[in-house]
Amino acid sequence: MTAEPTPAHSSRWPVPPQDGYTVDDLFTLPDLPPHTELIDGSLVFASPQRKFHSTVIDLLVAGLRSTAPPEVKVRREMTVVLDRRNGPEPDVSVVRSEADQGMDQTSYAAADVLLAVEVVSPDSEARDREAKPHKYASAGIPNFWLVEMTGTDQHPVVRVYELDPVTKAYALTGIHHDRLKTGVPFPVDIDVSAEALKEL
Repeated sequence: MTAEPTPAHSSRWPVPPQDGYTVDDLFTLPDLPPHTELIDGSLVFASPQRKFHSTVIDLLVAGLRSTAPPEVKVRREMTVVLDRRNGPEPDVSVVRSEADQGMDQTSYAAADVLLAVEVVSPDSEARDREAKPHKYASAGIPNFWLVEMTGTDQHPVVRVYELDPVTKAYALTGIHHDRLKTGVPFPVDIDVSAEALKEL
């Protein structure tokens, strides 16, 4: 039995290396879809995002930038290099200002990230709730927020975590339903109510 010839118009997926991809591959492979992540040496492609996901990112970015001190920058959907085999893309990051290297920059080192935020999507629940927080903590990122949709009014709930230097794991420090107030990585006060989301 012979294989059918491949039609000329079909896409060819890259064959992964035996030991998986590296961060170098993530930045050099041609024609990768936007927002491709590298998790444990595997490429992860983003599904089309829901309005909730996009709007919550906008809300958090605007809120963080409104009180961010000059020594930090707020970035959305930028790759964070954790190690050779992991380059996730947090939905929102707070990074040290000195880590900004120009408009053609494509990534930040984990050591320059003070906060990583993940807004949970149906296709990424396990990664956002389990894999990514563990990896961010192992890389020493001091703060992590997990944002999910809840309730019939479909508003965000933000779970705030801080890195415990003893266990090297995140500890939950607060669950915020309508107003997100915290002192780290700098004083933050953001309206995350359903009404605030609808205004965007």
